[in-house]
Amino acid sequence: MFESDDLIGIGMQADAVRRNHHPEGVASYIIDRNINYTNFCTEYCSFCAFYRPMGHKEGYVLPQETIFDKIQETIDLGGTGILMQGGLHPDLKIEWYEDLLRNIKRRFTIHTHCFSAPEITNIAQVSGLSLHDTIARLRDAGLDSIPGGGAEILDDAVRYRISRLKCGTQEWIDVHRTAHALGMRTTATMMFGCGETIEQRVNHLEIVRQIQEDTGGFTAFIPWSFQRENTSLGRFIKEEATAVEYLKTLAISRIYLDNILNIQSSWVTPGLKTCQVGLRFGGNDVGSIMIEENVVSAAGAHHRATEEELRRLIRDAGFIPKQRDTLYTKYFLN
Repeated sequence: MFESDDLIGIGMQADAVRRNHHPEGVASYIIDRNINYTNFCTEYCSFCAFYRPMGHKEGYVLPQETIFDKIQETIDLGGTGILMQGGLHPDLKIEWYEDLLRNIKRRFTIHTHCFSAPEITNIAQVSGLSLHDTIARLRDAGLDSIPGGGAEILDDAVRYRISRLKCGTQEWIDVHRTAHALGMRTTATMMFGCGETIEQRVNHLEIVRQIQEDTGGFTAFIPWSFQRENTSLGRFIKEEATAVEYLKTLAISRIYLDNILNIQSSWVTPGLKTCQVGLRFGGNDVGSIMIEENVVSAAGAHHRATEEELRRLIRDAGFIPKQRDTLYTKYFLN
């Protein structure tokens, strides 16, 4: 299918799978915020323009009060969750994260979808803990679910080339399997267009599919394309993935991952129009209005969307727009 030129045929098949999972004709979105609590990072990933090395004058660790202000603003705008991620900081041990989560839960009623697999692996390492104990302690402190970031392409040959210091394929798998075993839900992602082969993309999808077959713990799969503009890797990737490539990858994801209920059509990297077409290529969700987003925008993605723009995008594609919660279990009246 990746090698096929029949984009419309692939899209129609993906749309049929989407209708089977979601016959009600709803396309959902969420109001939440990306809070990047630190940009200090020791991994130096070549596709990232957000991180700063330790000691850099532009590096920061957000004070808790600043994070609380961001959460309050999110709630005031109708938000129901926060996606909190940051760099891999060598000095922040698990107690720092536990204290932050407990204080968030004391002050706010909000879903905490936080800390990608590389962050959790890093917290475990700097704290001298097992993955199981790290995730269990974060859960008990107030962590509700785990995002799928840090997956990039789940193939160690690709990871060694683009992010050789970051967690390997097996570590990413271990974080999500452990979280699922502890009763937590997570999402899965794929960043494609960074020089990987078609076979490596398919291997990525197969890993995600097999985890879901075993655990059922993924709520959604979110593919997006690499943004090259301000990154060191971008010097070696001459062209970003096209809209056609994005739609084909989205559609194949919907067809192949038929055991995952939700496939997100992203607008952050491909743009609003491509996202809209993606709703007919297998997508049933358009993600967040993203009150704040710093990581992908640092790499060169500059698309923005309001809630009404997303609702109009969904309506014009022939769907009913509904605001959802983080776990895709509840719709809100709008």
